Amino acid sequence: MAELRDNINKRQGHPQDRRLNRDQAMRLSEGDFKFICQFVYETTGIVLNDSKREMLYRRLTRIVRERKLNSFADYCQLLREQGEQEKDFFINAITTNLTSFFRENHHFEYLTTEEIPALIKSKAAEANGKKRLRFWSSASSTGEEPYSLAITILEAMKSDLSMWDIKILATDIDSNVLAKGKAGIYDVNRIEDIPQKLKQSYFFQGCGKSSDSVKVHDKLKNLITFKQLNLLHDWPMKGPFDAIFCRNVIIYFDKKTQIELFARYYELLAPGGLLFLGHSENLGNYQQYFSNVGRTIFRKPY
Repeated sequence: MAELRDNINKRQGHPQDRRLNRDQAMRLSEGDFKFICQFVYETTGIVLNDSKREMLYRRLTRIVRERKLNSFADYCQLLREQGEQEKDFFINAITTNLTSFFRENHHFEYLTTEEIPALIKSKAAEANGKKRLRFWSSASSTGEEPYSLAITILEAMKSDLSMWDIKILATDIDSNVLAKGKAGIYDVNRIEDIPQKLKQSYFFQGCGKSSDSVKVHDKLKNLITFKQLNLLHDWPMKGPFDAIFCRNVIIYFDKKTQIELFARYYELLAPGGLLFLGHSENLGNYQQYFSNVGRTIFRKPY
């Protein structure tokens, strides 16, 4: 019997040997890690380092399984051979899309109490026709940020809304999260911290099997245009924008890329326009071209 078992193991491979082979195949070698980091940097400008290795490992594991490949090395080879065709899927799979409604709420409070009233007053003397306001959510993820912005604008401008031409551009590199943002459907727990009055005004509760979901009102959707955009590539929009949100994305770029982006944002902002960054971000040496008017809120000179 022992001899028969040994013969079977020789033909099929011992389970422990197969497990060792599998573990070896799913090891992220230093060479593969460096190649992936370079591919991500060249494609998106995002800098990955050793602190992101575990995150990258988890996401690559899912990719390799979905692509029905045997190892990380196989996937790296796929990127080398078919990088152009594969890059959208790959970037969608590894980018982080952490967001929430009214995240860093002090930004929306500043718009409500300071900026929107000032814009209404400053543009009151504009020529005939509707007065123009333009906003850009440049890393919009699944849409919570631009929808929060739309709610803030509608709440602050209720009495004057018909006199204004207001548009919000929402962009992201990830096509999957853009599709979710455009659909405007969320788990009901995503809006649990929003005041009840705003929930009733801007969200529809699902029924039956959809009772655990909400959908944003069309009056929010009508203000927003969702577009895929790689921040490192050409920007087709001309602006000028009254405010640009670029929150919790700059930290993923190196200093050179950050400065290049700040310069491009500066050019697209209207005189006096605002740039909003994330709570852990700053303008670095580019601060000299802006004035700081609040926590991570920066104004271009008039």
